[in-house]
Order: sequence, then C-alpha cells, then structure tokens
Amino acid sequence: MKSMTQRKSKGKTMSKNIPARSGCAHTLDYLARIGVPNLAPATSPFDPGYDPVTLEAHLAQSSHLISILKVSMACWIVANEKATRQKIAAAKKYRVATVTGGGPFEIAVAQNQLPAYLDLCANLGFTRIECGEGFTDMPLPAGDVVGMAHSRGLDVQFELGKKHLGSFTSDVVQQLVDQGKRWLDAGALELVVEARESARDVGLFDANGNFNAAYAEHFVSAFGIKTVSFEAPNKPSQFALLNHFGPAVRVCNVRLEELLRVEIYRRGLHSDAFLHDNLRPPRPPRPASVTQKPQRTQAYAANR
Repeated sequence: MKSMTQRKSKGKTMSKNIPARSGCAHTLDYLARIGVPNLAPATSPFDPGYDPVTLEAHLAQSSHLISILKVSMACWIVANEKATRQKIAAAKKYRVATVTGGGPFEIAVAQNQLPAYLDLCANLGFTRIECGEGFTDMPLPAGDVVGMAHSRGLDVQFELGKKHLGSFTSDVVQQLVDQGKRWLDAGALELVVEARESARDVGLFDANGNFNAAYAEHFVSAFGIKTVSFEAPNKPSQFALLNHFGPAVRVCNVRLEELLRVEIYRRGLHSDAFLHDNLRPPRPPRPASVTQKPQRTQAYAANR
C-alpha cells in the first residue's frame, strides 16, 4: 500500500507534500532572508602576480566585494607590459579601482625617479598610488608628493609603519598617528597599517602573531574606521580584525583567492564568525507556515 505522502510515477518515487516555493531563486534574495546585510566593499585584495586571464576571472566572481585592487606589488613593472595593461583594463571593465604597492614608490624616491614613476602609473591607467616609508626614509614633504600625483590624475594612500623594525610600541603608534594626519591634511584619501605578508613581529602583531587590539583602536579613534585600512595577509590576522571590529573594518593585502573567505566571515556565514554577536546576522522573524494560505490584499482583489 502506498504511503499517503508518496506516489510512484514512471518508476520514481515522488513526494505529494512538497512545500510551496518561497519565490527566493537568487543568492542576494536568500542572503536578505537570512538577515545578512548588504555591505559596501571594505576589502582591498592584492594580485601577487597572476596572469591576466586568472585575474579577470577573479574580478568576474568578486568585483562587487572589492574596495580597490592592489596590483602585484612590484611585479607589474617587470611583467610583460601588455599583460599589465590587460589587468588594469579588466579592472576598469568591472568598475574596480586599482592601486600600486608602496614598494615601487619608495624605490622611485630613493633613485630620484619619482616623476618618471608617476608618469608611468598614470599612463598605465592606475587609479591610485600607495606611498610610504616602510624601508626607506623619504625627504619629500607629503604635500609635494600628493600634488605631483594629483597633477597626473592619481589619488594617493599612505602606508603607516616600518617593515623591518618589529611590532609597534605605544610611542611608535603615536608617531604614526601624527604622520597619518599630515598625509591626510595633504590630500591622501586613505591610510594603511603595515603587516607585510606574515602578520608576525610587525605592526599590530607580535612575534607569535597575536593582535594588539588596543593599538588598532588607537588608529581607528584617530582617523575613523572608514579612513584607515589594516593589512591582514593571513587567516589569523583577518579573523582577529573582524572579530574585534565587526563587519565595518577595512582590510587589505588579502590574496585574491582568500577574498571570498574574508567576505563570508565578515557577513557571519563562517562557523567561527557565527559565534560572535557582532558578526552573526540578526535572526529574521519566523516565516508563516508553508501550509497557511496567503492573505489576499486589497491590491490583489482589485486586480481580479
């Protein structure tokens, strides 16, 4: 005897009591249903030297999640120029701004070739350059550098912190705050806090990779969470920043292949993130029973 909930059709068992469809057939609709907010892009991933086809594939998948794309540290200078131009053109196609790494800027200044470097960045079509003093000392005033960049149609961001002097101290943090204010006053759009590619014994991270939340809070208090971005090159640093600040924190130096992991964590869709009150999506109200007949509205009746 057949079950009341099943019947056979052409050799297949089919359910008679299939719930009515909810009308949710797209990922954005579903995210809204489970309480995930629609967030503005707050992650700046970097291209460590991918080929143009791979980079464009990442843009097709994740361009809506990218605040600005950092291209290849200094790799873009030694790569085939046609490939570099293809990458920048692909970013423009997907309406993603691009920024150079800070290292090429420092070398250009040290070699007395800053004008030539800025000309090259502008000609290739970059949106922004990153400036810094991570491994050199720069003699040029912030206002002069920003003015030279602006005259070529380039925006500026500035990286705070040295690459080879270990973790920050309280005195260093205050010095960097003062330096950051000078660059913002000169016209820089954003500040980046150094963490290199390891997030160990550098910047906000000690030799064991432990995150100094108090120092990070000092930067946010000084500049605002929308103006300062924290380098987060690996999973522990990414999760530590998001756990502490929540979804609004801006992170950068995230490898492109790790971008989606960062963004599911930001939205509370990772098992670890779901345990944090500041990341877990708010629980939506319980939907009406699927067996409950929908109420006909006046608008529905008028259209009958």
